[in-house]
Amino acid sequence: MKIAQIAPLHESVPPRLYGGTERVVAFLTDELVRQGHEVTLFASGDSRTRARLAPVIDAALRLDRVPPDPLSAHVLLLEQVLQRADEFDVLHFHIDYLHFPVLRRLAVPHLTTLHGRLDLPGLDRLYREYRDMPVVSISDSQRSPLPAAGWIGTVYNGLPESLLPFDPRGGDYLAFLGRMSPEKGPETAIRIAVTSGLPLRMAAKVDPVDQAYFDQRIRPWLDHPGIEFVGEIDEREKARFLGRARALLFPIDWPEPFGLVMTEAMACGTPVIAFRRGSVPEVMADGVTGFVVDSLDEAVAAVGRIGTIRRRDCRRHFEQHFSARRMARDYLALYEQVRARQLQPRLAS
Repeated sequence: MKIAQIAPLHESVPPRLYGGTERVVAFLTDELVRQGHEVTLFASGDSRTRARLAPVIDAALRLDRVPPDPLSAHVLLLEQVLQRADEFDVLHFHIDYLHFPVLRRLAVPHLTTLHGRLDLPGLDRLYREYRDMPVVSISDSQRSPLPAAGWIGTVYNGLPESLLPFDPRGGDYLAFLGRMSPEKGPETAIRIAVTSGLPLRMAAKVDPVDQAYFDQRIRPWLDHPGIEFVGEIDEREKARFLGRARALLFPIDWPEPFGLVMTEAMACGTPVIAFRRGSVPEVMADGVTGFVVDSLDEAVAAVGRIGTIRRRDCRRHFEQHFSARRMARDYLALYEQVRARQLQPRLAS
């Protein structure tokens, strides 16, 4: 099958450091190539892929020294895709809804994976208007704010099974990995660790919009002897960081659409202690891959019981449910579905 993967341009594919969506696009693209499909990746020019790369801009927007306007870059991305649309059996978009007004008027098989939160004001009206656009969720819980959207399936994110090696031993510290933003719960993670009496290592990205939060709420804790901030880390460092942790803390305070870091920890054999928000009950197997909790006190208690979780069971759950091979298989079934129901042209009024 000839497949176009259309990635956002904020990060390279895969990202050098933090970046969930672009990482998933990279894993999916490479796995589809490995399975024998002809894939073209529309992305930034500094991307690395087994597919044919169609570079739209020279470098990812976040790391470019003089980044172009994000909207203009993505309009150019859409233009490049449309000029070549008839070369492909299916177009797979990962850029939210930017392409909806054009694609609904073309008889081109396509689908869109929505990777972010969907409870934002105004999205319900937009997706009701574009309910003919086939969209894919990355968890069932992600759909709840937009029941009228044109859902055709849920596909959980996946990782290559060889990406993060299993570590049967673990270590003596708690880990926090993600963005240093209030909804990710880094301050709660600190309080869990301090109350539990265990050291906490924090590997996190600090976006400009979160700098004040970091300076005011997190930085004062860094004088505590058990709290260490290591900044952003790459894939190689992530294996060691997660694999040698006793547990990953995931104390989110928002409707997490998926939570890739939970599956990354499981791949290493590291159990997860996560708050019951968004996709967490879908991704976690409570009592098997860690504990799903509802409060700080429950999280502290879970730290004390983390030794009852078998690291081999965490790895096995990852292999059964969150591999890139399974993700690609699920998407291939949806590609056939949208090809079979190929949308008819719809003229503008």
